[in-house]
Amino acid sequence: WWAKLRIKAVDTFAYRNRMEIVRLNWIFYSLFPILLLAACTSNSRPDADKSEREANLYLQMGVRYLEIGKTDVALERLKHSLDLNPDNSATHDVLAVLYEQIEEYGKARYHFEQSIELSPDNPATENNYGRFLCAHGDYEKGMKNLDSAIYKSLKTRKWFAYTNAGICEYQHGNKHNSEQYFREALQLQPAYAPALLEMMQISYEQGKYMSARAFLERYQEVAKHTPRTLMLAMKTEIALGNQEQADEYKRQLLEKFPASEQARIVRDPVQ
Repeated sequence: WWAKLRIKAVDTFAYRNRMEIVRLNWIFYSLFPILLLAACTSNSRPDADKSEREANLYLQMGVRYLEIGKTDVALERLKHSLDLNPDNSATHDVLAVLYEQIEEYGKARYHFEQSIELSPDNPATENNYGRFLCAHGDYEKGMKNLDSAIYKSLKTRKWFAYTNAGICEYQHGNKHNSEQYFREALQLQPAYAPALLEMMQISYEQGKYMSARAFLERYQEVAKHTPRTLMLAMKTEIALGNQEQADEYKRQLLEKFPASEQARIVRDPVQ
């Protein structure tokens, strides 16, 4: 009885922290289209003045430093980029993502809005801003931006916005809509790990344990385990009556992520 109660507590923990986990995982995916845009802008305009070329160079350096977690250096490079070209919407977008990462949400919102004002037809910024708004409780405005990003995006990039929209819908209890968005994402990119993970969660919650296992297997082919995936995998195997495999996932969870909330709950299920 206590074990079941603790597993339910993990479900609640995962739900409340999902957007935080996704926010951290999405840093690279959010910045990838922006990095491409900056590179194209820099390379496709040989007649651009020196300050604009330098601004794009500092933007690309800022993105790279942010990807590897050197936020102080990234912030310095991005601010210099903005000094050189204050009207570069891509720089505002990356600054917004950086400020979101370091939890300066007011500055993040300001730079998202500046980016959209400078480039209102840019789906990458609408995708990022929509995700941000959903994570901070503004569901309607967030979904408006995400749906706009989906509509405007090239086919090869839509899965970013589809997955964010699915997470936003899930957060607000619209699980049917959420599942549809994730399936749309996987139609375009079958190996997209964030969407596979969310479908694994939804399948488990629906009692479709074989489906949850299938999504896990697809996830494992393209991404590494996290405390969340190992806990979910363990619960799925318990539901399927495969205690031996469940114990293996438990072992991995305790060995690889001993400080995680999931590991703490597994170690002491009666607290």
